[in-house]
Amino acid sequence: MTSQELQRGTAVEIVTIGDELLLGFTVDSNAAHLARALASLGMHVVRRATVGDTATAIQRAVAEALERSGAVITTGGLGPTSDDLTKQSIAELFGRRMELDEEHFRWMEERWLKRFNRPLPAANKQQAMMPVGATKLQNNHGSAPGVWLEDERGRWVAMLPGVPREMRGMLADSLLPRLASRVATGTVVRSRTLRTTGISESLLADKIGSMDGGPLGVELAYLPSITGVDLRLTVRDAPERDAMGTIARAASRLRDRAGQWIYGEDDADLAAVVLEMCRSRGLTIGVAESCTGGLLGARLTAIPGSSDAVLGGVIAYHNDVKRETLGVSDATLAAHGAVSDEVVREMAAGARRVTGANVGLAITGIAGPSGGTPEKPVGTVWLAVDIDGEVTTQLHHLWGDRAEIRERAAQYTLDQLRVRLLANQSAPAVRGASVSVAR
Repeated sequence: MTSQELQRGTAVEIVTIGDELLLGFTVDSNAAHLARALASLGMHVVRRATVGDTATAIQRAVAEALERSGAVITTGGLGPTSDDLTKQSIAELFGRRMELDEEHFRWMEERWLKRFNRPLPAANKQQAMMPVGATKLQNNHGSAPGVWLEDERGRWVAMLPGVPREMRGMLADSLLPRLASRVATGTVVRSRTLRTTGISESLLADKIGSMDGGPLGVELAYLPSITGVDLRLTVRDAPERDAMGTIARAASRLRDRAGQWIYGEDDADLAAVVLEMCRSRGLTIGVAESCTGGLLGARLTAIPGSSDAVLGGVIAYHNDVKRETLGVSDATLAAHGAVSDEVVREMAAGARRVTGANVGLAITGIAGPSGGTPEKPVGTVWLAVDIDGEVTTQLHHLWGDRAEIRERAAQYTLDQLRVRLLANQSAPAVRGASVSVAR
């Protein structure tokens, strides 16, 4: 961290607490949410740490963070059980004893009796214990209050619950307003993410690196995943208007170079993008899936309101279902095999016919780990998009384990439809365009 960050009070560290985080049983979504929220105030998360449910580990992590930045936010360890040690541990670090907040304890008793019609368990009394001299952070979403503890040097620790719903509510209700009044920087940290699919990280970097006009003037991070590469643009320590203007200009330049692969921004879901495109054109969708086993249909129907565009689907895992339900012919299966251009075409047509949709989407392939052959190895996947009888197909040679191959297959099918709709394609059916996806 820079001396400027320390002087302005914009540097902060996050310590998330819990054995379940260290052991990997729970994904730490709290730290990511905190970092984004703090950036809106112009604050910089300069370090994140995760520790287990022991007093020694908590005290050491918080003490080291206070020495570096003077500002720490913790999540977790405010519950009623014996492994909830955050308040006591940090109170000892500050040389404070614990005392009962009588008002909060009475509120907890009344709340418990009203909700459960029985007395408050004795263990819950621990949640009403507060370090002497601490400020209570109101929790409007649960029973455990948060804690603000500050020493004579102005160093502070804000303790929030670990339950994500409670943490996020308390952050918005109590902590962010307090921090905003302390850190009046006049600057912000702003980010925008452009989401791409169907192009590898290295090829995308080559295209962006060769852009005319020099550097973008912003931080650019490449964030690859199973389904694509996100491009995150970030501007730090700038006034709001300047930050957003700079990001908008950088995003426009990226779209000029990578626009055909960009399907949305920030948290955009490709399935939602495709559904909106279909709605705007009055199109409906039917799905036929073999190796993905319903994953494509699940992606589409996970979007609220999808029933106005998605009519239904068929999981045609066995060849009998391909024949009897989708109408794939015996001759086609015998001549070309289930994983082929010819079969995926008939599956897509069958999806349209069975559901009555304008658009038929179909997937057939070998997701592994077994079932591959020298001619059709694991990862061989055929996709088809049939729009009112005009069909395009793609052959993909995907990599990864079974789950990754299935997820990529669903994503690429959605993208094939997106590209078709963008092009407003009206040409005759295209025979089996072969696509090899680079790693």
